[in-house]
Amino acid sequence: MKASRRDFILEAEELIDEAERLAVDIQENLSAGLNPDKVNALFRSIHTLKGLSGLFQLKPISDMSHVFEYLLDDLRLGRIEVTDDVIDFILKNIDILKSLVSKADSALPDVSGYVKDIEAFRTTHAVKQEEVKLEGIIDSSLINVLSQYEESRLKTNIREGKGIYYMDVVFPLMTFETNLKEVTEKIKSKGELIATMPTQTDLPPDSIGFRLLFASGLSSEELNSIGINARTLLNPRSPVKTPEGKEERLKGAEGPVSTSSTVKVDIEKLDAILNTIGEISLTGGAIKRVADELKETFGISPLVFDLHKISSSLEKRIHELQDQVLAIRMVPLGQLFSKVNQMLRRYSREVNKPVNVEIFGEDTEIDKSISDNIMEPLMHLVRNAIDHGIESPEERKAKGKAETGTITLRAYQKGNHVVIEVSDDGKGIDLEKVKRKAIERGVLSPDRQVSREELLELIFIPGFSTKDAVTEISGRGVGMDVVRDKIASIGGFVDVETLENKGTTCRLTIPITLAIIKSILVKVGKEKFAFPLSSVSESLAIKASDIQRIEKREVYNLRGEVLPLIRVSEVLDINSDKKETFYIVVAGTGERRVGLVVDELIGQQEIVIKPLGRYLEDLRWYAGAAEVGRHELILVLDIDAFLQESTIIKFKD
Repeated sequence: MKASRRDFILEAEELIDEAERLAVDIQENLSAGLNPDKVNALFRSIHTLKGLSGLFQLKPISDMSHVFEYLLDDLRLGRIEVTDDVIDFILKNIDILKSLVSKADSALPDVSGYVKDIEAFRTTHAVKQEEVKLEGIIDSSLINVLSQYEESRLKTNIREGKGIYYMDVVFPLMTFETNLKEVTEKIKSKGELIATMPTQTDLPPDSIGFRLLFASGLSSEELNSIGINARTLLNPRSPVKTPEGKEERLKGAEGPVSTSSTVKVDIEKLDAILNTIGEISLTGGAIKRVADELKETFGISPLVFDLHKISSSLEKRIHELQDQVLAIRMVPLGQLFSKVNQMLRRYSREVNKPVNVEIFGEDTEIDKSISDNIMEPLMHLVRNAIDHGIESPEERKAKGKAETGTITLRAYQKGNHVVIEVSDDGKGIDLEKVKRKAIERGVLSPDRQVSREELLELIFIPGFSTKDAVTEISGRGVGMDVVRDKIASIGGFVDVETLENKGTTCRLTIPITLAIIKSILVKVGKEKFAFPLSSVSESLAIKASDIQRIEKREVYNLRGEVLPLIRVSEVLDINSDKKETFYIVVAGTGERRVGLVVDELIGQQEIVIKPLGRYLEDLRWYAGAAEVGRHELILVLDIDAFLQESTIIKFKD
């Protein structure tokens, strides 16, 4: 993809995400009254997208956003009443634009059908507005400088019986932005700012003046009592007090544009920097090795001492550079949770299952590349929570539950991992039904005794669930293998907890970053491998006599816990000498842990994992490759693949 086209997609995706957020926010707060700032901001997002797509000569996107802009203009000018149905139609077309933008690097489809749908919608939903004459109320010199939108908002406020006021302010040039923002925010807290117009008469030197036109349900006396020196153009029909903070205004929707100290950086450029840092790190390691060898050969001489100092200083600076680049790559999960929340609320309305969404830990940070990779699994989990976890309002009422369900998104850091939980207070997973389905499909023998944890493992087996209306299991099983595979691809794990009629929690445990990670190097036979240290809880030496067997599987009693063992040499088909003493690397988290048997522990080292490439990416046991020591290439083992191998229940042959 050309760099310019990639830049367009990045910019357009931000505009569409903002438009979607605004549309959902408008819909959620319709009962509290329409926020014109947000409707106007929604219009500007699509207007900007139209201009951007025209600049890049993407005619289908430009045509679609052009007619969509007309629809949003009707909304902000009051020609179409804003209702749930209207917002649903807007959200549907935002999804269409999102799909078009995602295909911007290839041939775009014909959008004439979408354009006709929007034009027809504008016609069928147009409303006749009550005529409002401004003559005699507002001076003609003031009316003439108002934009069409400002005039429309003025008439709307008059129809609603609001008072119309103006306020003249003068500020020093050096501080006018801050001063003006303070005044406009105070006005917005008590009404609607309609227009900000510069004035030029009778101004002191080095000053700037403005006339602020605004509407409010309060009287001029009430406004003056709180420091708003309002001059009345039209008294309100029935003054009412506006509750403090009733309406949350869109930050930055009005007022001066503030300068920003941030810049956008393509993640691929940061990846390139990290690759270079990895190479420098290898060079630093070689310098340290040379210094150690010189010390052993010639002893401590001034030259060797200087080389050691240089090596230590270089190592310190490399670590600082790594930390700084990694910090740039980190993003708060709040951005991700916001998108999930928007989709969740829209979907709950579509299936008529109202939910409250609770979000905790949105400030928790993870690597941008990991954030991008977990979006799809999270979307799948919240859809499942609504589809198959949350009951219908009638069913919840019959069970004595609140008619509105609750879905909780929670994130927190745990060591080198971030844990993300998706919880609901729905009906939970019917494990007896899971067991019956497993027996019916030949996955489980009828006389087999299985634990609760083993039954939960079944929902991750590909193809286990069906859409048979008679025998369908709680939908947690549908596609959960896809969730696990996606999370495993970034070195993470998935766990599920459930209680019947209480709800279900899906827990994703993922590394904070994959860019530069600490690893433990091991030896199996004559081969060296690396395990990501973030997935390893401990390592220990044991004797052959310590190993026990349960149902033909090797296990080890780890402080009272039965730990399944896997001999890495047998899985990878590597010749390994039988020894009385060998090592176990305990990998995984929570109840999903496995002991990986290796011949030797070499030590810890920071590595940069490189992908194996298109032809080798399907190899099951390997997560990638890394360069260590004297430019030696070793394979990084996939912990989740070994965890799945340790699962007791599998499909029958």
